[in-house]
Amino acid sequence: MDFNMKKLASDAGIFFTRAVQFTEEKFGQAEKTELDAHFENLLARADSTKNWTEKILRQTEVLLQPNPSARVEEFLYEKLDRKVPSRVTNGELLAQYMADAASELGPTTPYGKTLIKVAEAEKQLGAAERDFIHTASISFLTPLRNFLEGDWKTISKERRLLQNRRLDLDACKARLKKAKAAEAKATTVPDFQETRPRNYILSASASAAEQELRVAQTEFDRQAEVTRLLLEGISSTHVNHLRCLHEFVKSQTTYYAQCYRHMLDLQKQLGSSSLSTACLAWTLTGSLAREATRRARSLSPTWNCSARRVPPPPPRILAWAGEDGRSPATCLLVTQLFRVGRRIHPILSLPLVT
Repeated sequence: MDFNMKKLASDAGIFFTRAVQFTEEKFGQAEKTELDAHFENLLARADSTKNWTEKILRQTEVLLQPNPSARVEEFLYEKLDRKVPSRVTNGELLAQYMADAASELGPTTPYGKTLIKVAEAEKQLGAAERDFIHTASISFLTPLRNFLEGDWKTISKERRLLQNRRLDLDACKARLKKAKAAEAKATTVPDFQETRPRNYILSASASAAEQELRVAQTEFDRQAEVTRLLLEGISSTHVNHLRCLHEFVKSQTTYYAQCYRHMLDLQKQLGSSSLSTACLAWTLTGSLAREATRRARSLSPTWNCSARRVPPPPPRILAWAGEDGRSPATCLLVTQLFRVGRRIHPILSLPLVT
């Protein structure tokens, strides 16, 4: 117990000495040991790496999970060392809504069939997004987080220890300076017998201050070397982050390529459905024209019908629309159908006109 009290008193004395030295440096009343330019550049580089790593990490988390409440929940699960529960993506949720709507509105209707097709595509997009989030978290976010929570904490700890060693060194320099000044002042006093003990004490105090300064200088140099090695390791950190950045770009490229393929397949499916509707409209247009001609002749047998037979659609357009399923070809075909129907009979009305 007595040893602990002595240690506590010693630690309190060291803390007080450092606080005094730090305060006097802030007010310009004490000298401060400056680090070399290379060391200062390493410190600035490390601080810049830490700050930008934090910003990139936070913004990437926002990109992968825009919902702030969900991010907070995932953060709490990680701190509690618990598994993050599986979360439905926005695409999967939209797919579920579309599938439910098709089931209620009629899965056999044109609208219901289209809802089912789009729901399946959105479900595939949601699954691709889930895989992208998982891959990006492992290959990109985890290394950045490990640097901030591991290497940077070690660097910060050693930097604080270096700061304490510097304060101890400067405090020892200040004590030695005061001891030498007192000893020099004592030598100017006449060498009476009563002054000799005080001179001996001042000389012993200066010698003790020199010994403390040598020890403090050794500890400072050793700590400066350890901190310098850690700071130079930031270059290796940059290499590791560069590799992780390449992995992130690769996973993002794969994700968007999957999304493009899914949407292209969906567009082809919807395009073929539109082409079938256009062909049905072509048949209906011919039927309506023939029915209008028949009724006109029944009302007036002498009426000279100038309506022409509906010509077939150009084979080039049908081939283009059938091969690619592109919506411009389908729209062009429907437009031509409408124009032909209007030429056949002026009062003919097509419900497909939009």
